[in-house]
Amino acid sequence: MGPYGKDFRNMNEELKKYPSGYLKDFSIQVFTHFDVSKKDAEQAADVLSLSDLRGIDSHGVARLHTYFDMLTLGKINARPNIKIVRDKKSVCTVDGDNGLGLVVGPKANEIAMDKASQHGSGWVSVCNTNHYGIASYYSLKALERDMIGWSMTNTTKLVAPLWGAERMLGTNPISIAFPGLKNLPIVIDLATSAAAYGKIEIAKRKGAPIPKGWIINQHGEMTTDPNDMINGGHKGYCLSAMVDILTSVLSGANWGPFAPPFALRQEIPSRSVGKGIGHFFGAMEIDGFMDVTEFKKRVDDWIEVFRNTKPAHGKSVLIPGDPEHQEEAIRRKEGIPLLPAVVNDLLDISKQTGIPFEA
Repeated sequence: MGPYGKDFRNMNEELKKYPSGYLKDFSIQVFTHFDVSKKDAEQAADVLSLSDLRGIDSHGVARLHTYFDMLTLGKINARPNIKIVRDKKSVCTVDGDNGLGLVVGPKANEIAMDKASQHGSGWVSVCNTNHYGIASYYSLKALERDMIGWSMTNTTKLVAPLWGAERMLGTNPISIAFPGLKNLPIVIDLATSAAAYGKIEIAKRKGAPIPKGWIINQHGEMTTDPNDMINGGHKGYCLSAMVDILTSVLSGANWGPFAPPFALRQEIPSRSVGKGIGHFFGAMEIDGFMDVTEFKKRVDDWIEVFRNTKPAHGKSVLIPGDPEHQEEAIRRKEGIPLLPAVVNDLLDISKQTGIPFEA
């Protein structure tokens, strides 16, 4: 079963599949079309590619047309001057100069890891940035350096606070990753609301209902219509508030209901209280706590104990990250399945730019 459930995986089997390298190359050409440097374009496309490979379809090439729109209208800076504006030992604030979040995020995450190498841990809050892709892209990078990775971002308002009936916070995702020795890593990547907005976007594209309990409408009532997400509220509060404060109050970005939208169709905030949206990255050197190999063995043991939990209703017990690991193994061999609506978006980009894309 994929991250979006049995119905989505069954639908995948009926869709045309594209090699991930082909989609990545197309994305690179789209970004460079707007004078994004080759290096930055490759970085941005790498984030989108991993999203598609890991089955998080809402954040892969399905988002490319929105980046295309924002760059076309000059709402994203193609050549940002990303810089540290405040710095003290293991912590700092980065200003992304309104660049692609897919470029700003990786650079800020690298700063966090470099600080961790020097001080044992590194923490970076980012302002003046845009949508940065999947949160787990960044936490997974820390594993390559034997670190525990943290990643989070705020988003435009889609979530009602507890007992509220209007949107005030984003779905504000957070990811933490822990390396195993023989087992694949534990990768926690979740929206801080009842469900990720990306899953609701997928349901909208498919014309399918969503499970009851995911969202509420403008009257504060539960609904299974994904279109109500645009017009109403969403559940979730405390974790979303934590992410909002670390990413945006702390960095000088727009927080809460003032976070600007990424998609053009979404509501524009009434005023600005900072610069762009915000991210927050953390990296912790494992050998500051215990021997790295010993920690990885303990993670393996944790995984095996939990995987052998007595199952309920005949289902296998999942470890955080299992669905994405499984999907990545399949998609690296078989390619990326694209919904017709996504293919049409890519064809439209091709038509407007002259960059070839085969339907």
